[in-house]
Amino acid sequence: MAEDLTLYIGNKNYSSWSFRPWLALTAAGVPFREVLIPFDDEGGNPKFREISPTGRVPCLYDGELRIWESLAIIEYAAELFPEKTIWPKDRTDRATARAVSMEMLSGFRALRSACPMNIRRPKRRLELPADVQAGVEADVARISAIWTELTARSGGPYLFGDFSAADAMFAPVVNRFEAYELVSDRAVLDYMAAMKAHPAWKAWETAALAETWIVPADEA
Repeated sequence: MAEDLTLYIGNKNYSSWSFRPWLALTAAGVPFREVLIPFDDEGGNPKFREISPTGRVPCLYDGELRIWESLAIIEYAAELFPEKTIWPKDRTDRATARAVSMEMLSGFRALRSACPMNIRRPKRRLELPADVQAGVEADVARISAIWTELTARSGGPYLFGDFSAADAMFAPVVNRFEAYELVSDRAVLDYMAAMKAHPAWKAWETAALAETWIVPADEA
């Protein structure tokens, strides 16, 4: 069934959860058809409810099978295409990659809430209430520690040497760190530069910059 993969996504400028599986599959060379359904209604787009049981994107179709949630989509593609090494080859690295990916999936809510992904956003800091700022700084510190430790261990340029699903899971954070000027550490900036130089990242970014939709709720 793998030749029938279709990935439904939202706006490339804003949709961080769409970005993750799109980037993972594209970087690995997994063939799929892309269908973009924009956020162009208040509270989302009614069409999302037609294609996904959660009413949200992303959602992957493989024939009649539907897989929703970014990490589940990545895991499914990794099972379909084991030769693509979507996860690191080494078992220890794979375990660590999944652990940090799950941490990204379930955590860092202060950063995600205060600083939404926005590829088009001019770089500038936000003035935040003290309690929100503290939460954002704690998230930034933890993510920076993950990136610094893993790239130092692997030798880079990505978290586990070669690009993997773990990098895709953190990709929207690269945009957040840059767009809101949240970091200055050299090791973190070097990792961000490597991510932004990846051909798959550039392809997504080019499409995002060409979009004309404006979603006020996602314009911090």
